[in-house]
Amino acid sequence: MNKDEPIGFHILRAIRRIIRRTSEHSRYVGRQAGVSVPQMLCLRSIAEAPREKETTVASIAETVQLSAPTVSRILDRLEKAGYIKRERAARDRRKVCVELTDQGWNRLDNLPQPLHEQFLARLESLDEQERLELSKSLDRIVELMDARDIDASPVLTPELEVGPELEVGIPEGDDCRPNETLT
Repeated sequence: MNKDEPIGFHILRAIRRIIRRTSEHSRYVGRQAGVSVPQMLCLRSIAEAPREKETTVASIAETVQLSAPTVSRILDRLEKAGYIKRERAARDRRKVCVELTDQGWNRLDNLPQPLHEQFLARLESLDEQERLELSKSLDRIVELMDARDIDASPVLTPELEVGPELEVGIPEGDDCRPNETLT
């Protein structure tokens, strides 16, 4: 820290570095993997979903902590790229299940580690007291920036503006079976 610089500017510069690092990582993922960070997270969510449980837009949205409408738009792009397919459930035709295609599994094998996972691994290496101090300090910065009411996913990605959106309910059930591709 520059001794002539007010502490406030030092803090703002640190926040800007975090934002820039997030943007740089997002561009890196796009160049290396050919998908955006949110697309990468959705692909991983689909791949890691338990086989005995259906994978729907709602379940993916819950896993990646984004709204269902946002995830639906991400899945549109993944489907267009040939990485996923959507199928209607046999018993409840309103329900749509999602699965990876062979091309999607191949893409998944070549994805870099998400920035938030790198951060969390490094954070875990700190002692508990330091982690708590960091959390409290960041909470205070959020208050000072009047950002308490801003909804944010714990996933580090600059592409998304996560805000209150009207989410369409998707019926619950256990009847998602591959039987018919959506057209």
